[in-house]
Amino acid sequence: MSATLFIADLHLDDSRPQITTLFERFLASDSVRDADALYILGDLVEAWIGDDDDAELLQRIAHATRAVHDAGVPVYFMAGNRDFLLGSDYAQRAGFSMLDDGTVHDLYGTPTLLMHGDLLCTDDVAYQTVRKQVRTPEWKAQVLGMPLEARRAFAAKARADSKAHTGSTMESIMDVNQDAVAEAMRQAGVTRLIHGHTHRPAVHSLEVDGQPAKRVVLGDWYEHGSMLEITPHHLQLRGLSD
Repeated sequence: MSATLFIADLHLDDSRPQITTLFERFLASDSVRDADALYILGDLVEAWIGDDDDAELLQRIAHATRAVHDAGVPVYFMAGNRDFLLGSDYAQRAGFSMLDDGTVHDLYGTPTLLMHGDLLCTDDVAYQTVRKQVRTPEWKAQVLGMPLEARRAFAAKARADSKAHTGSTMESIMDVNQDAVAEAMRQAGVTRLIHGHTHRPAVHSLEVDGQPAKRVVLGDWYEHGSMLEITPHHLQLRGLSD
């Protein structure tokens, strides 16, 4: 049976080794090795400090995803807000085909807009301001030019700041803005959107310019796994446990 799989927001980190093991088992499973494609829509790791990071975790991830690629299954990767510094060197090692945020792919006859999801959270003005700043080539070059240990310290502070912002911001502000969702789908000319980022897995029905549409939100991997399976005949969010 043809199936395309989607995951996002794994936030892999040494502090949660059981999730890394679950991820490796998932990639080695028949459901992945028999899939038409695997999509990773951002935040694969908790923090990315550069392709030259020699951490064992990143070597394990690249080994596992490369094995999927080498088995003949395309592995598409779209950067999230935690791993937007991931570059072409690591992508090649990991067997990733890189996607821009806002890419449209045809899935069994249905054009589908693929996003990480943070761009849709337009009510969080403070976050969007920071996002715009850190995505500039100048900012990236400055950070990647720092020594590795300095980047590790920088990433730790950024994670602490992000946690503080999340804790002090209303949940409704950090969710997607419905007008932003409709506009993104309108601009892409689609009636289906798949994204992550908000950690609120669900399939939402909506209307875009009078047309019925669907927004599918991927789940996170903080406590257990989550994936979306799409076939020519159905669409299903599934949990994965260890």
